[in-house]
Amino acid sequence: MVIKKESIDSKNEKFIHDDEYYYTIIRKNIKKYRLKRNLTQQDLADMSDLSRDYICDIENEKRNKHPTIAVVGRIADALMIDIAKIFK
Repeated sequence: MVIKKESIDSKNEKFIHDDEYYYTIIRKNIKKYRLKRNLTQQDLADMSDLSRDYICDIENEKRNKHPTIAVVGRIADALMIDIAKIFK
């Protein structure tokens, strides 16, 4: 969700997003890379030393779980990807 759109001129538009926008990106990318590696939520949980319920909560937008950077890092390490990919 875009909170605010500022514009000095048409070439310099600036978008400001709320936290949920970024958590949605994180959520979708974790699931995308997990599925790309053919891992179940349980597999990823075991590899990242988290519970399957927690992985499910992160991936499910309705549960509104907000992982810390440390948790996102553990998941990225388990998926063997650079953490930056989770934010793109």
